[in-house]
Amino acid sequence: MRTRVKICGITRPEDGRAAAMAGADAIGLVFYGPSPRCVTVAQAQAICAALPPFVTVTGLFVDAPAAQISSVLSQVPLDLLQFHGDESPEDCAGFGRPWMKALRMREGIDVAAEAARFHGARALLLDAYVPGVPGGTGERFDWSRIPAALPLPVVLAGGLSPDNVAEAVRQVQPWAVDVSGGVEAQDAQGARQPRIKSAAAMAALIEQVARHC
Repeated sequence: MRTRVKICGITRPEDGRAAAMAGADAIGLVFYGPSPRCVTVAQAQAICAALPPFVTVTGLFVDAPAAQISSVLSQVPLDLLQFHGDESPEDCAGFGRPWMKALRMREGIDVAAEAARFHGARALLLDAYVPGVPGGTGERFDWSRIPAALPLPVVLAGGLSPDNVAEAVRQVQPWAVDVSGGVEAQDAQGARQPRIKSAAAMAALIEQVARHC
């Protein structure tokens, strides 16, 4: 099985296109105000317009009001919705779009029970748990905590980069990996720039996934 790649937190048209040209299957647009990677509707429209065909555009929301999600959907051609908050299955299914649910791997979470609860999802996205941070933490969790057999495809997130994604693919064998911070550009001091992706890092990560899946 080929492991797919989603590059999340795209904020610039040139980064979306670079991700697609490197072979990304999907990109993620963040519609969550507190995130440093949040985009406006106008920015999202520009990114979508720059993409070649056959790239899945995913919109990420965190406990957003239904009216906000509907407004974005009326203006941005999202293919998939990604819910990172405390949304119920009914909340997620109310927009006539395919969706996936993110689970933060806090201590004691019953992933199998959550998979059954969110059975209408196209996938479960499993991410690291950091209190007060709904996603994009850059932290890795213990992959051995993922049940061996789940009824939904697994999208693996949390602290992935070109340096460890091959190990992740070998160990977890996920349907897809979701990467944001691990492919961001760095300044002269080595600090990540959350709104700018590195074309070289995206290409390196996608190449590692292709080599090891």
